[in-house]
Amino acid sequence: MIRDNYLDINKLVKNKQIFRLFRVVERHGGVLRFVGGAVRDALKGLSGFDLDLATDLSPDELVEACDEEGLKTIPIGIKYGTVGVLINDEVLEVTSLRKDVKTDGRHAEVEFTDNWEEDASRRDLTINAVYADEKGNVFDYYNGIDDLEKGVVRFIGSPSQRIKEDYLRILRFFRFYSLFGKQEIDKKALAACRENSEGLTTLSMERIRDELFKILLTPRAVETIRIMIENDILAYIMPNPQHLDDLTFLSDMVEREKIPHEALRRLFVIYRPDESLAENLSVRLRLSKKQKQLFVTLSREKVALEDLLNENKLPQLIYRYGKEFCIEKMLMEASRHKEYIPGLRLKIDAVKNFAVPEFPLRGKDIIAQGVSDNHRIGAELKELEEIWISGGFRQSKEELLDIRAKLNKTACQ
Repeated sequence: MIRDNYLDINKLVKNKQIFRLFRVVERHGGVLRFVGGAVRDALKGLSGFDLDLATDLSPDELVEACDEEGLKTIPIGIKYGTVGVLINDEVLEVTSLRKDVKTDGRHAEVEFTDNWEEDASRRDLTINAVYADEKGNVFDYYNGIDDLEKGVVRFIGSPSQRIKEDYLRILRFFRFYSLFGKQEIDKKALAACRENSEGLTTLSMERIRDELFKILLTPRAVETIRIMIENDILAYIMPNPQHLDDLTFLSDMVEREKIPHEALRRLFVIYRPDESLAENLSVRLRLSKKQKQLFVTLSREKVALEDLLNENKLPQLIYRYGKEFCIEKMLMEASRHKEYIPGLRLKIDAVKNFAVPEFPLRGKDIIAQGVSDNHRIGAELKELEEIWISGGFRQSKEELLDIRAKLNKTACQ
């Protein structure tokens, strides 16, 4: 259960000032430990994780201890036992040990405890119930270290009971299986997820969306989503995606080119949505206004890959639709056609660095030509802008006004 000096604490802590908080808690009769994902990831040699800490002090005791020692606290989620402690402009989240009193599948009523194993027992998976102190001693109450080393992802105790405490644990199980699983998926856990999948309908779509996006970003997303589809896990959330092979190609392509992964991009390629489905998914998943606009535009605008790769046409597309659209459309169309693009990263960098020209005419310029009808002003501006775009953005304001005059002269003849 206790593994002395098992973890190199330098892999976990970069800011050594954090240890000041350990001394504060200790001086006030408590114990402080790192917990959960940070410990798990450090044991796997991963980096870039957020630190979470646990203490056997109650929230009030922790706040009082910090106040006496001159440390500022922030009531992040004090109702649920979480206090933010400010150390060198970094906010550390410290949660008091808890035990569940009542759960409804979405929220839990908790009581504070000083029993570390009791706190561990309310966590979801064995690999997430591992603690470490500031000396690198690791406290493992449910064989989480062995499971992590073997690639076994399983619930603590009864899978069904853990899931009924919070139905989001269904999606968390698949995410962590995709990240850390090396063995065949745990049959008891899978059966419990399948039997309780309807409980996902009781959760807010924001929580579901965030977890789905995390699954989409895992290296084994395709394999994991196939298992979810086979077991009807997604049925209560959204339609089953039909183009998972596109995601396999996309993942390999962006990995080769060292392009950052994007969950929204991955969502698009597995559905290839038409405009109606894009609207539906955007609303269902509560996408932000910006995300929805991009998602729907990508589905509506039928831009060919060959045009995106054409040096003469690409600037026009960037002007019409924006840089983000062109980059995402290029990646999505390449994935749909299963076509590797030579020099893809350089093409994307060129899009990012493209200086978008500004149309030199304004409505006042048309008014100055004696036009007062708003509809006509708009129509003329639109026509001249199209001429300017197709001409490679070369004409000046004066040249465009000359073109306007010639067009109007021709129209009057």
